[in-house]
Amino acid sequence: MFKHDVLVVGGGLAGLRAALEAQKSCDVALISKVHPIRSHSGAAQGGINAALSATDSVESHAFDTVKGSDYLADQDAVEILCSEARNSIVELDSFGVLFSRNEDGTIAQRPFGGAGFPRTCYAADRTGHHLLHALYQQSVRLGLTIYDEWFALRLVVDDGAVCGLVAYNVPSGEVAGFHAKAVILATGGYGRIYGKSTNAVINTGDGAALALRAGAELEDMEFVQFHPTTLLGTNILITEGARGEGGFLVNKSGERFMARYAKEAMELAPRDIVARAIQTEIDEGRGIGGDHIDLVLTHLGEDKIKSRLPGIRQIAIDFAGIDPVADPIPIEPGQHYSMGGISVGNDCSSSLGRLFCAGEAACVSVHGANRLGGNSLLETLVLGKIAGASAASCASRTAIMTESVENARREEEARIARLLGRSGSESVADIRTAMKNVMTEKFQLFRNAKDMRDGLDEIRKLRRLFDDAGIGNRARDFNYALTGYLELENMLLAAETVAVGAIAREESRGSHFRTDFPRRDDERFLKHTIVKMRDGNLDLSYRPVRLGRFPVRERTY
Repeated sequence: MFKHDVLVVGGGLAGLRAALEAQKSCDVALISKVHPIRSHSGAAQGGINAALSATDSVESHAFDTVKGSDYLADQDAVEILCSEARNSIVELDSFGVLFSRNEDGTIAQRPFGGAGFPRTCYAADRTGHHLLHALYQQSVRLGLTIYDEWFALRLVVDDGAVCGLVAYNVPSGEVAGFHAKAVILATGGYGRIYGKSTNAVINTGDGAALALRAGAELEDMEFVQFHPTTLLGTNILITEGARGEGGFLVNKSGERFMARYAKEAMELAPRDIVARAIQTEIDEGRGIGGDHIDLVLTHLGEDKIKSRLPGIRQIAIDFAGIDPVADPIPIEPGQHYSMGGISVGNDCSSSLGRLFCAGEAACVSVHGANRLGGNSLLETLVLGKIAGASAASCASRTAIMTESVENARREEEARIARLLGRSGSESVADIRTAMKNVMTEKFQLFRNAKDMRDGLDEIRKLRRLFDDAGIGNRARDFNYALTGYLELENMLLAAETVAVGAIAREESRGSHFRTDFPRRDDERFLKHTIVKMRDGNLDLSYRPVRLGRFPVRERTY
């Protein structure tokens, strides 16, 4: 049995930043199902946004973010995100992040899609890697308590508020209770419900499922971002920074086709627009080999590619046998990011008492219907810090409760014992593959009612089949068959939540594009989708978008 004032679940950038902030005033522990350095944050390549130059401004950054969101972002939250960006960069610099520099020593910034200024700070094309290591080093320096390779099974709720959680230790098989005065979920997104995804295999929607079962609300789960440029076949991310450095896209005729879709912004239009343009070229027969288009970097020259895009060059060589210095990179769109997540306010508090959330697992909402590149790393730091401060303040007013956590631990211990001893007729691997295929085919870049309703029926059928899935491995220690089962349980719930929200939203906005409702409908759907679990079923409601200084307009680039 473990006791801490604040418990942070998730070891990526949001979790680490939250833990570092909370530790300033209370006892904090971080729990993660992998070592923090293996968190998905390390895969972020292109950069982090901040208005640093004299020609840029916080207001311009906020406007670009709101416009990029297709006006679904809450504008007061966006103001917080953008106004704190400079402070976050200064802090990272003080932590020793190896940002790329201009000749005068200032931090270099590159253009990113949907931005009016080159405001994306970067560390070559390994920005997330550098940030993650810097924050982890700070956690070591400060002696942060970290429980790695613990899988969170259940949030424990007493009288409408979270008082801890129960987790499974993968190496030993122990099921333990964690008492806490406040809990922060920073568990990342749910991208692995899709077959074609840039996400790490650990992104299985664990936080969303934990929160939903505990009684918290999820928000805007139907908004799933598809990155325009993932490596053909493997779907490894090819950073937007490649286009920011001057890379361009061509179809089988060698045409820079983006002129048809975003005449002014071209390849630096927002991701939803570029991804749909690429898929349209492929669907209408202008793709290369029928399944991809090319990203051309050859004109940038060897020196620039090696200095600004070394990671992309290595990925192309290692996974496609192509050197982008000499040849174009074959790319296709792939699932990349989750705009939706656990619904939280500007202080990162959820609808469930003493539960906070930050990072991709949260929906504040600063991204609305479409996230701009470079804003996700910023969100992890700005809102991670806020979540840590809010949770610490909450913990200072709360007493630890013990009985509920111990009761929940016994229940979860019995459940794990039953799972390990059960031989089911269904295969976890087969159900997982079927789910990924359904989401990839029915809830993709282009959506329609028939496909989505069929997809929802299939997801619900898979959830019923899952009730008879066996694990096979009966060992308590290092039982990855068990963790795979637990992850799939969470993924199926996340998939159903995406489906019900997408079917109900009869419009096209940002990443959610419906061929049967191809236009944005501000009269009916300028509002957030809210999902809550009631009696085992998903209950849908809506909440108004918080508007502000930027009036809602047509979104053109």
